[in-house]
Amino acid sequence: MTKPLPKVTPNTWEFLRDPMIAPTGFREYDARWQYPEAINLPGITALGLGLGTQMQQRGIEPVIAVGNDYRDYSLSIKNALILGLMQAGIHVKDIGPCLSPMAYFAQFHLDAPAVAMVTASHNPNGWTGVKMGFERPLTHGPDEMAELRDIVLEGRGEQRDGGKYEFVDGVREAYLDDLVGDFKMTRKLKVVCATGNGTAAAFAPELFRRLGVEVVDSHNTLDYTFPHYNPNPEAMEMLHDMSDSVKASGADFALGFDGDGDRIGVVDGLGRIIWGDQLLAILADEVLKENPGAPIIADVKASQLLFDAIRNAGGDAIMWKTGHSLIKSKMQEVNAPLAGEMSGHIFYNDHFYGYDDAIYVALRLLNIVRTSEKSLAAMRDDLPDMINTPELRFDCPDEEKFDAVERIRDALAADGANFSDIDGVRVNTQDGWWLLRASNTQAVLVARCEARDEDGLARLKSQLQTALAKANVDAPTF
Repeated sequence: MTKPLPKVTPNTWEFLRDPMIAPTGFREYDARWQYPEAINLPGITALGLGLGTQMQQRGIEPVIAVGNDYRDYSLSIKNALILGLMQAGIHVKDIGPCLSPMAYFAQFHLDAPAVAMVTASHNPNGWTGVKMGFERPLTHGPDEMAELRDIVLEGRGEQRDGGKYEFVDGVREAYLDDLVGDFKMTRKLKVVCATGNGTAAAFAPELFRRLGVEVVDSHNTLDYTFPHYNPNPEAMEMLHDMSDSVKASGADFALGFDGDGDRIGVVDGLGRIIWGDQLLAILADEVLKENPGAPIIADVKASQLLFDAIRNAGGDAIMWKTGHSLIKSKMQEVNAPLAGEMSGHIFYNDHFYGYDDAIYVALRLLNIVRTSEKSLAAMRDDLPDMINTPELRFDCPDEEKFDAVERIRDALAADGANFSDIDGVRVNTQDGWWLLRASNTQAVLVARCEARDEDGLARLKSQLQTALAKANVDAPTF
C-alpha cells in the first residue's frame, strides 16, 4: 500500500519523483488535468495503480486494453499509466495510438473486461486525461470515479504480483474492417472530411475512400501542434472552416471529428451547420422506422423541437444528463437504440455496440443520404426553425462551478419556478426555456436559451443573467 498523497497544491511540489495530482481532475465520468501543471508522470502512475487496485477490489478480471491519442505527450502519459496498472497486478494489452471508439472496440475484439484511453478529447493541447471503465460499452460513472479518486488521493493503491505487458498489433485493421462491414456506396457522394490534424486523420479519410466516397481533405495530416484549429466540431472556428470547404469544393456536405474521434460535426451542402440536436432528429427518423415506439435519449442541452420531433415520429423522447458514461448507462437501462448530445456525441445501440463512435455515425448518415431522394440540405430544411443561442460557455473555477449552479437552483425553488434539475437547471417559461449547468470536462459553466421568437429569446437571456447575478457569478454579455 502506498502512503497518502500530501494535501498540497500543485505548485508546491519540488521534485518530479513525487506524485502530483490535482483532485479537481477527477470528473463525473472521466479524468482530465492540465499537464504538467496539475498532474505529473508519477501522478499518472499513481492513477494507474489506483485504477488497477479498483479492478482487483471489485473482482474484475485483471486484464485491460490501453490506448492513446496522437498528442506529443500522450505516449509518455500512457507508459506511466501502464506502469501503475502493472504494479497493481494487471495484464495490460497495449493497442497503440488510436481513437477512443477503437479502444472501446478493443474491449469486444480482445475480450478485455476493462479499458483505459489516454486522451484529452476535444480539450486543447496542454490537457491530458483518461477515459476508463469496466463495462462494455465503457461506463465509469460518478460513483466509480469518486471511489477511484479516494483510492488514489488517500494512497490506498495496492501493489500485487502478476502484472504483465503485451503489445497487441492489428486492432486498427480489425476496427476499420468492423466499421465497413458490408456497407457499399450505391450513390456517389462528395464529402469534406475535417479532422483538424487530430487522431481521426489516421482513420476517417482512409475509411471513406475505401467505401467509394469522394473525399475532400481538410487538415487531414497528423500534426499534434494543431496548426489550424483545435479539433473540436462544436467550436465555431472548425465549423466555419468546414463550411468554407464545402462552398469551395461543391461537396454534398462536410463531416468533422474531434481529437479522439467520438464527436461529430456536420455542415450541409449549403454551408449551414447542422447542430447536434438537428442531426439526432435526422438519425432518429431512420431508427424509429425500424424500431417504432423506441426510446430516444437526448441531453438537457437539446432543443425542445427535437423532443417534439421524436414524439411526432412515434418515439419515446427522454431527456437526460450530459456525459458519455451517463448517457450510455441510461441507454442500457431503457434499452434505447439511439441517443445523442448537443456536443456531437451520438450513441448507437442499433446494429452497433452502444458507444459513441463518430465515424460510425458518419456511416449511418452517409447511408441515410445515399438511400434518399433528398439531399442533406433538404433534410435540414424539413426541420422546424429554432430560435436559440448556441452553447454559451464562460469560465468558472472547478472548485466553484457546481456550488454556483446549486445556489441558482435553490433560488429558483424558493421563487416557485418551473424547472428540471436533471442536470443543472433547465427553466421553462411562457417564452421557452433556458439552461445552466456545470461542465464535467472543463472549468466552465454552460448555458443555452431557446424561445418562440426573438423578443422571447431576449427575455430568456435577461432572466439567465439575473439568475447568475443573484448567485454572485460574473457572466459575459450573451
